[in-house]
Amino acid sequence: MFVDQAVVNLRAGNGGNGAVTFRREKFVNKGGPDGGNGGDGGDVVAQADDGMSTLYDFRFQSEWAAKDGDNGGAKQCSGRRGDDLVLMLPAGTLIFNEETGELVHDLKAGERVIICKGGRGGWGNEHFKRSTNQSPKTSEPGEPGAGFRARFELKLIAEVGLVGLPNAGKSTLLAALTKATPKIANYPFTTLSPQLGVCEIDGARRIVIADIPGLIEGASSGAGLGHDFLRHVERTKVIIHVLDAEADNGKSAEENYETIRAELKAYSEVLADKPEIIAVNKMDLFEDDKARAVVLKAVAKATGARLDRDIFAISGAAKMGLRPLLDKVWTMLHPTRREAVSGWKAAE
Repeated sequence: MFVDQAVVNLRAGNGGNGAVTFRREKFVNKGGPDGGNGGDGGDVVAQADDGMSTLYDFRFQSEWAAKDGDNGGAKQCSGRRGDDLVLMLPAGTLIFNEETGELVHDLKAGERVIICKGGRGGWGNEHFKRSTNQSPKTSEPGEPGAGFRARFELKLIAEVGLVGLPNAGKSTLLAALTKATPKIANYPFTTLSPQLGVCEIDGARRIVIADIPGLIEGASSGAGLGHDFLRHVERTKVIIHVLDAEADNGKSAEENYETIRAELKAYSEVLADKPEIIAVNKMDLFEDDKARAVVLKAVAKATGARLDRDIFAISGAAKMGLRPLLDKVWTMLHPTRREAVSGWKAAE
């Protein structure tokens, strides 16, 4: 099950108390203080796991705590340090303080960070002996471990995001470009959660692609599935807008394009300004190139995009026109010129 949000209570371990003890040995004159120090509490550590893509493990357990440090003992024996609590999280997880809204950390691939520090163990009475106080009867209690109510939000780390209306063919395109096996069927909202796939263009080039579940009009306000998953597009560098050349909702490809553009802009101006490519899908259904050209020119006129540069005729099912699309995406992700490719911005 795909889960991309979870709220949990985190607590690092408390430090152990220092001990108050005195040496009591035969033939040892005037045995002095020998109380050991308490052990430090364990830390709460967030570690990125490249094999994880969901926060499912945190959905049904809300309390997470590291181990407390042990109390100090006699004969200057320090208490054992508490074990750390290591939270394995998907790379791309945002860790927020739920009460303040503060972003504690944005967990990147390969990272391991302490998010709650364990409490320091208290000093035993052996630590307080002085020439003026040779028999101290005081010690320190352990310090409490840090803790807070955390909200985890997962934003998938993908270079390219596929967006479009339901049944536009995004899942079919993802399956054609990668080894991912998303559910494909002829009805809306077949994909109920974001899907990741790795596209191997050749031995030296690969692209991580995310298929975002079908957006509909009003998605930015919570309609359909889009509002829940639009956050996953925010990390992408390039958006591929998949258009159905023969959509079954009674609207033209250009009108469907404007619908999704409006939702992206309503959700985030930054998201709407990302470099974008238009992939007009299901072009294998047309009889000849002349019929395809009519659709492409209409899309170009409505969007202000350029043919053969920003608009590509493809078919995920027939695997038609995919290589030019991938080559364009690669150059946008890895520009050879000094200036970064900014992409084009649709006319509002």
